[in-house]
Amino acid sequence: MQNQPTFVLVHGAFANSFSFAPLQAELALLGHRSVALDLPGHGFEATFPAAYQAPQDLDALAAEPGSIKGVTLADNVARVTEVLERAKRNGPTVLVAHSRGGFTATAVANARPELIDRIVYVSAWCPVDLDVAGYYAEPEMADVDPGGFAAALVGNPAELGLLRTNFRTADPKTLDAFKQAFAADLTDDEFRTFLNTFQPDENLDAGTPDDRAQAATWGRIPRTYVRLAADASMPPAVQDRMIREADALTPGNPFDVRTLEGSHLHWLVHPRSAAEVLASLAGN
Repeated sequence: MQNQPTFVLVHGAFANSFSFAPLQAELALLGHRSVALDLPGHGFEATFPAAYQAPQDLDALAAEPGSIKGVTLADNVARVTEVLERAKRNGPTVLVAHSRGGFTATAVANARPELIDRIVYVSAWCPVDLDVAGYYAEPEMADVDPGGFAAALVGNPAELGLLRTNFRTADPKTLDAFKQAFAADLTDDEFRTFLNTFQPDENLDAGTPDDRAQAATWGRIPRTYVRLAADASMPPAVQDRMIREADALTPGNPFDVRTLEGSHLHWLVHPRSAAEVLASLAGN
C-alpha cells in the first residue's frame, strides 16, 4: 500500500466532508484510499443556530454568533497541511479541491509543495493573474449573477464577521436560483438533499495576491484540472481561463485537463465517472 496514493479531498464554500461520501465509496470500490477533511468551522465545528431550525426566526438568525468568525485562509492551510503530513507517511498524496476549496489548495501548494504529489482542481478556483473579485468582473463570468442569491443572505457580514446563507428557505425563486446555478441537472429531491448538507456560515477570507499560484512552489507540482462542462456557477470559460493562465505561468508543467459532463454538484451526487478519473491519476 506504500505506493498507493491517498486522495485528500477539500470541500468548497458552505460545504463539509459529508458531501464527499459517495465519491469516497466509489474510490474505495476501485481500491483507493481517501480522506475528506473539514476546514475549520465546518462539519461538526459548524454553527447551526436554533433560529435556523423550523419555524425559523430570521431576525434572531441575523444576530446569532457563528464559530467560523475569524477563521482565515491561513487556518485552512494549517488544517490541510496537518492532514497531508499524516497522509504522506503512508505514501504519495493527491490533493483534490472543489470550488472555493481551490483557494486553500493553492495556498497549501505555495507553502508546502513537498507534501503533494499531484494537485487536482475540480471546477475549483485557481487564481493566477487576478483575485476572485477580479475574475467576477471579467467577461467569462458575465452570465453569473452573485446577486441572484441575495434573498437568502441573512444578517450583515461586516457585523457577523462571516457570510450567512439561509439554505433552508422555502422561497421558490431562491431555490430555483440555487438549483440553476449549482445543480440544474439533478432531480429536485437530489438537489434538496444536497442543499440540506450545507451549513449556513462561511468565512470571509479569500486570500490576498500572495495566495495566488506561485511558479517556484505550486508550479512544480504535477496538476490536473477537471472541467465541469455544464457548470453555471463557475462557467467553463473561466475554468479555461485559469488553466491558460496557469500554463503560461509554468509552461514546462501544464495542466493535464479532463472534462466531466454535469453541473457544479452533479459529480458529487453521481461520482462514478469522477472516481474513475481520479483513479486514472493514481500512478501518474
